[in-house]
Amino acid sequence: MSLSVTTLPGGMPADEFLRDYWQRKPLLIRQAFAGFDNPLTADELAGLSLEEEVESRIVLEHGATPWELRRGPFAEDDYRHLPERNWTLLVQAVDQFVPEVAELLRAFRFLPSWRVDDVMISYAAPGGSVGPHYDNYDVFLLQTQGHRRWKIGQQCDADSPLLEHPDLRILSQFEQQDEWVLAPGDMLYLPPGLAHYGIAEDECMTWSVGFRAPSHAEVLTHFTDFLSQYLGDQQRYSDAGLALPADPAQIDEQTVERLQRLVLELVQDREALGTWFGRFMTEPRYPEQLQAQEPDAQLLAEALDHDYGLIRNSSARLAWRQEQEHYLMLFASGEHCLLPTRLLPLVQLICNQDYLGAEQLQAWRSDPEAMQLLEQLLAKGDLLLEEDDE
Repeated sequence: MSLSVTTLPGGMPADEFLRDYWQRKPLLIRQAFAGFDNPLTADELAGLSLEEEVESRIVLEHGATPWELRRGPFAEDDYRHLPERNWTLLVQAVDQFVPEVAELLRAFRFLPSWRVDDVMISYAAPGGSVGPHYDNYDVFLLQTQGHRRWKIGQQCDADSPLLEHPDLRILSQFEQQDEWVLAPGDMLYLPPGLAHYGIAEDECMTWSVGFRAPSHAEVLTHFTDFLSQYLGDQQRYSDAGLALPADPAQIDEQTVERLQRLVLELVQDREALGTWFGRFMTEPRYPEQLQAQEPDAQLLAEALDHDYGLIRNSSARLAWRQEQEHYLMLFASGEHCLLPTRLLPLVQLICNQDYLGAEQLQAWRSDPEAMQLLEQLLAKGDLLLEEDDE
């Protein structure tokens, strides 16, 4: 049975989207979420921006400087002094603080869940914008309130000219190719590198579902750092059988070939690469939201005895990988553990469900390794005990 979603919001077959649009070209889906009930008001979004642990920004097109950037956390007085037009509030990772926002991500399970970054929500006063720019990742832009005009421009790269700005990457040249006005329920997909320029027609809110895409520099840097943890000081460059050098000061081709073989031997370790990648892609955005504690088998057993389930921490990132024929690897918020393949159904449940009911877990209670896994995830804070609402 497939755990993936097979159609996009709006009805397009997922395989058609992946073949023709994903990382290739934009796609406008009218009424992708018809009748969308926005669970978050503009005032509630502004309230989040007052919190210390929430990452937020305000962009004013005509502030103290052109495209002035202000960083949160903000105070209520900050909003009283804003102009009536041409400013935007952006709040990152709202899905980690508002469960109703996190529910939206279920509709995007036609893509690997470990690729999801966060749901950023922006509120814009009339005329509000963050300027023409491009992103290095895929994004779905869902209009949830008001109307926003999206202008689509050229394909960009690192050489595309930018305005001189200390904080924002705003394009100095924008070559418009298309234009759409999105109403509540409409959604626009944009591939990486495509210039776009969103301008609020009226008071509006836009939800941006972004996807993680590590740069090549990150892959090389972080993977080699991971490998270096397991290399001893005795493992060094060697050149046994060295030929008499024509010039002792020359670094010859044979030397470079030895180094190349050394590096290739290290990076061709597929198991190490897979382990690093799983850990890297599940690193939590806000690790402080995961409260670690001592494992408590009795507490878990008592909760299940009273029909309380387990809730996935909204800050936890989870994924799994088949390691060998008889083992699989579970990645949980930047860490990993090796498990027998018989636990695969449980691992899939943990990775794909926001709530694990006591009834779902009943069959695993007689398996010591399964219970130990649940205890460890509770102790790490990736899973939480369901609370009594009474």
